[in-house]
Amino acid sequence: MYSIFDFMIQHKHERVCLATDSVSGLRAVIALHNTVRGPAIGGVRMWRYDTEEAAIQDALRLSEAMTFKAAVADIPFGGGKSVILADGKEHEPGIRSARLRAFGRFVESLDGCYIAGPDVGTSPADMAQIKGVTGNVVCCPVELGGSGDSAPMTAFGVLQGMHALAEEVLGVNNLVGVRVAIQGLGNVGMNLARLLIAEGAVVIGADIRPEAVRQARMQLPIEVVVPEAIYNVPATIFAPCALGGVLNDRTIERLPCKIIAGAANNQLEDDRHAELLRQCGIVYGVDYVLNAGGLINAAQEIEGYDQQKARQKVALIYDTVKRMLSISQAEQISTLAAALQMAFAVLQRSETTNASAR
Repeated sequence: MYSIFDFMIQHKHERVCLATDSVSGLRAVIALHNTVRGPAIGGVRMWRYDTEEAAIQDALRLSEAMTFKAAVADIPFGGGKSVILADGKEHEPGIRSARLRAFGRFVESLDGCYIAGPDVGTSPADMAQIKGVTGNVVCCPVELGGSGDSAPMTAFGVLQGMHALAEEVLGVNNLVGVRVAIQGLGNVGMNLARLLIAEGAVVIGADIRPEAVRQARMQLPIEVVVPEAIYNVPATIFAPCALGGVLNDRTIERLPCKIIAGAANNQLEDDRHAELLRQCGIVYGVDYVLNAGGLINAAQEIEGYDQQKARQKVALIYDTVKRMLSISQAEQISTLAAALQMAFAVLQRSETTNASAR
């Protein structure tokens, strides 16, 4: 565990909490990175990990990104993330329900420090199960008073970021004829593909799940390639919309794109890869800047949900990306460094305000 403690100290995490439930078999992690600006908010990821340490590490990295996402989007919440370790038994409805309710009790025990939402492997229906135990949850089904599926808003936000990037990098004010390679045809990836096709873009997709590929081919006029080939597809924009760590020493050299703009979290295997992308002439739309639409939407739910107001706020991702690019160009730094500069400025103001109040 020493390496995990070292990581927490280095990245300034507040705490990581572990929970088990002997009846349901729940094994879960909640990582709270920063609550200076308000309760930590972040999705519940249900995933099978090689080791328990890998699950904790994932929760820690994702929670840190949520802090920066909330700060850059100017949402009055902190960063958190949770992981429910999958073992295959969660596909049985009874076991899944029992584990989600046990997880809800875990969330409730944190006294409002963490607000849960859907993530990879979970859905609004799962959030409804959690809501039966705690009120600290967002994105429940609409019929239960929630905002429902956040994927459309996340995809809409990524599209706004793409527009800002295309204007700066390509000198165009629309995406007509622009080739976009989408890695991951899940809920967000499919929503993004639909939006791009509606705007006249040419979409090429890939997914490791055969059922997702079949659905994409049936519903959309897109070309589908095998997963490993997506890195080499001749496309102007590469859109990672699956899991993280896909931008690394092995893949960056294969990318023929000019822009990276996707919805996946933690797309960089390591922060140094942001500078490598800059040196390669590829402009990186920082993941937590572009994919903030779901968070912005969820925050509106807490305030009293208004879909039109939420959409207007998500559209501001365009302006945020423009500011990020301006800083990057003016200071000759990576877009990641620019985004971090923006996030730290917001966090510093909050820390100063809180210190003055004390």
